[in-house]
Amino acid sequence: MDVTLTQLRYFAEAAAQLSMTGAAVRLNVAQSAVSAAIAQLERHIGTQFFIRQRSKGLVLTPAGELFLRDAQAILAHVEESLDHARGEQQSVKGRVRMACFSTLAPFLLPGVLSRLREEHPALEVEVLETDISGCVSALINGQTDLALCYDLDLPGGIAGSVVHTARPYLALPPNHGLAGADSVPLSALRDESFVLLDLPHTRDLMLSIARLSGAEPDIRFRSASYETVRTFVARGLGYSILHQRPQHKLTYDGGQIATVEIRDDVPELRTVLAHLQSQRPTARVRAVAQAVRHQIVAAKAEAPKK
Repeated sequence: MDVTLTQLRYFAEAAAQLSMTGAAVRLNVAQSAVSAAIAQLERHIGTQFFIRQRSKGLVLTPAGELFLRDAQAILAHVEESLDHARGEQQSVKGRVRMACFSTLAPFLLPGVLSRLREEHPALEVEVLETDISGCVSALINGQTDLALCYDLDLPGGIAGSVVHTARPYLALPPNHGLAGADSVPLSALRDESFVLLDLPHTRDLMLSIARLSGAEPDIRFRSASYETVRTFVARGLGYSILHQRPQHKLTYDGGQIATVEIRDDVPELRTVLAHLQSQRPTARVRAVAQAVRHQIVAAKAEAPKK
């Protein structure tokens, strides 16, 4: 028996969902069809791809992890060939899955999804909001086709195309003595309380910038929520260092923050569209990437000057 594309699709979907039932729902087929196809695939190749755990779903074996990358590459190549045969504009339909770094999501996703709905109404986009580790895992495990995230320690095997570069800035309470300044050296804040955006990898970057003041930052509060950090700052509980800039300075509870440029030479943060190097972008992925780039250009044009 030859390996079929259907078997590869069922296997890739089961690996993405880590569930036969979840794969069957996504594929709109019976669970028995998914289970049978994967069992036939394993018998044909002579290797077990999943460990079946009762009531806990599936776990990929090492052989399954390796085969998943090859299966994704094969499916992407077939899809790309079909795209060429149909013509680019006619082929942008179906489903694409994208992971998005949580602090980027409210700034970019609404505009991106609105653009795609207008330009490609037959395209279904699934979004997973997560941190950088979640974005990487989703790509490697086949849960998503691409990821919109920061270029923070992306491992080998993942390619990233830079779509935006942001310089960090200071978030200060509105009544802070330096709130009206155009720029401030970090050393001016070395003795003040610091509010840390506490996300994996992000925290290390923020702390490394704060340490440019010449002292260890006095972390009084920390949060994994971008908006919680802004609210703490507005309440006068400390200053923070952030990258994304809302269109206004209001916080959720009606407070305000002041934004001031950092005078020091500080590292910029790159936003990238990431995908597996072994996986060639399909027409669907290219459509999403184009929408992301257009939305970033539009957001820059609308961004506040300070």
